[in-house]
Amino acid sequence: MSQDPFPPLDPPAPDDVDPAFVFDFTAYDEPDGPGQRWSTWSSVDALCRGPEPRPDWVVTSRGAVDTDLGILKTGKEGDVFLLERCDPHDPERGVVMAAKRYRGEEHRDFHRSGEYAAGRRVRNTRDGRAMARRSAHGRAVAAGQWAWAEWEALVRLHGLGLPVPYPVQLDGTEILMEWITVDGATAPRLAQTRPDRDLLESYYAQLADVLAELARHGLVHGDLSAYNVLAAGERLVVIDLPQLVDLVANPAGADFLLRDCTNVCRWFRSRGLEVDEHALFAEVMTHAF
Repeated sequence: MSQDPFPPLDPPAPDDVDPAFVFDFTAYDEPDGPGQRWSTWSSVDALCRGPEPRPDWVVTSRGAVDTDLGILKTGKEGDVFLLERCDPHDPERGVVMAAKRYRGEEHRDFHRSGEYAAGRRVRNTRDGRAMARRSAHGRAVAAGQWAWAEWEALVRLHGLGLPVPYPVQLDGTEILMEWITVDGATAPRLAQTRPDRDLLESYYAQLADVLAELARHGLVHGDLSAYNVLAAGERLVVIDLPQLVDLVANPAGADFLLRDCTNVCRWFRSRGLEVDEHALFAEVMTHAF
């Protein structure tokens, strides 16, 4: 009988093992709890991950699990949920984020969305035609377009140092972002607050600075009001940015800016602060271009 040309080898002695081929391995159980999934951080494109330097609280572990904690608010274009991202083997580093999910085929267009989108381009002509026909495919594309628009706005404004939530990642029609809190609870909208005189004046100055800084970069929020601003203690954080408008390229850019100024001043006047939207508009426009 012929001899086996490949006889089994004895395992190497511990002292003979090359340390370069030794690694630690930790097994993870499949997430099977309600509303759980593996973290999507590693599966999205690099351009869809938050800008560097990233805050220490951002969880990037491949073994992390995402858990839905429930809905935070509903909106005309999508809903916001609370989502916890945590590595089971490093639970102390878990973080709760806001997950804004744009609707897909059930997506309903923004009010006057055509005016907001003026000056923007759709990369694919087939998608553009589908959106114009408002077909099921077109509505799905629209959801993705608005999610991408808000993601780009968050990344850009965060880079400019403006007070917006840190953008963690974009995955299709879902944006994960910093959860803005006060004492461990969701920060209230400005419209829900009753600040004293000093804080009221500070809030107004902060929003005037935001409008001016946006204009300096040729941008307009497009839907700014006391309902799209969070009061995180003494600081304000601006949210809901999918309709960010180009002050120059959009034919209605100046009109959107005047409307933002009007909405802001109307709310502050209702709280007893004497401000004028036309004076604010004129001041902001001096920073444009």
